[in-house]
Amino acid sequence: MSSPRSAAGGANAPAPLPDEMPVPVTPGGVPTDDIFAANQRPADFTFDRRTVGVFDDMVNRSVPFYGEIQRMTTELAADFAVPGSTLYDFGCSTATTMLALENSVSPDVRFVGFDNSEEMLGRARQKLAAAPSPRPREVRFLDLHEPFAIEDGSVAVMLFTLQFVRPLHRERVIRSIASGLRHNGALILVEKVIESDTLFNRLFIDHYYGMKRRHGYSEMEISQKREALENVLIPYRLDENRALLLENGFSQVQEFFRWYNFAGLVAVR
Repeated sequence: MSSPRSAAGGANAPAPLPDEMPVPVTPGGVPTDDIFAANQRPADFTFDRRTVGVFDDMVNRSVPFYGEIQRMTTELAADFAVPGSTLYDFGCSTATTMLALENSVSPDVRFVGFDNSEEMLGRARQKLAAAPSPRPREVRFLDLHEPFAIEDGSVAVMLFTLQFVRPLHRERVIRSIASGLRHNGALILVEKVIESDTLFNRLFIDHYYGMKRRHGYSEMEISQKREALENVLIPYRLDENRALLLENGFSQVQEFFRWYNFAGLVAVR
C-alpha cells in the first residue's frame, strides 16, 4: 500500500529520489477507504460523495503500481504535448493526474479535465486551487454516454475510465477523441483487462485479489466491491482495446504497461 511520506522524521527523513513520483495526497491527509468494510445490501458502485471522500486512498490501494502509472503517463504526455494545444483528461476524478502532469508538460499547454461526477469535480477544483498554476486549467462535467466534441488536442488521457463506459458507446467515444486530436496527437489509455483463456483470466484475478489483501482489504470488502462493480465496470481484452483504437481514428498503438489484468496503451493519431 502506498502512503504519504511521514514528516515525523524531520531533517532525518529521506528525500524522494529525483525520478520518484511521490504518491499524490489530498490536502489534510488521505481518509481510509472503508466503504465495503461493513456488510451491506448489494448495489451498483457509484462515484458519489462517500466514494469521492476516500477515492485517493482507494485507487492507491486498488490499482497496482498506481504511482508508477501516473509517472509513466506524465512522461508519455510530455513526449506528445505541443505548446499552444490542449491536453484532455477524460475521467479526471480528483485531478490527481492533472496535478502530476503540471511539472512535466509545457506551461503553454492548456489542461481540461472531464468527469461525470459533480462530487469528483468539486474535489478536483479544491485540489487544483490548493496548487495554483499560471497554466490555463479547468474541469468540466461530461457524460461520455452522450455525444461530445473536443478540438486542438495534442494529448488525451483516459486512466481507468473507458471500462465504465457502456460498450455500445465506446467506438463513438474513441472516434470523438481521435477527431479532436492534432496529427500525431496521442491517447494514453489504461484499463483493467480480461483474458480469453479462462485459466489465465482466473489466475490473474486471483493474484489481483491477493494484492488487495496485502493492501489491507478484507475478504468481505473484496467480495462486496466485486459485486458492486459487476454491472458497472466492463473490461475488454487487450486485443479488443487495440482493435477499438485502430478502427476508430488511430494509426499506431503500443502497449506500455502490463500487470496481470491491468494494461496501458498509447495510441497515436
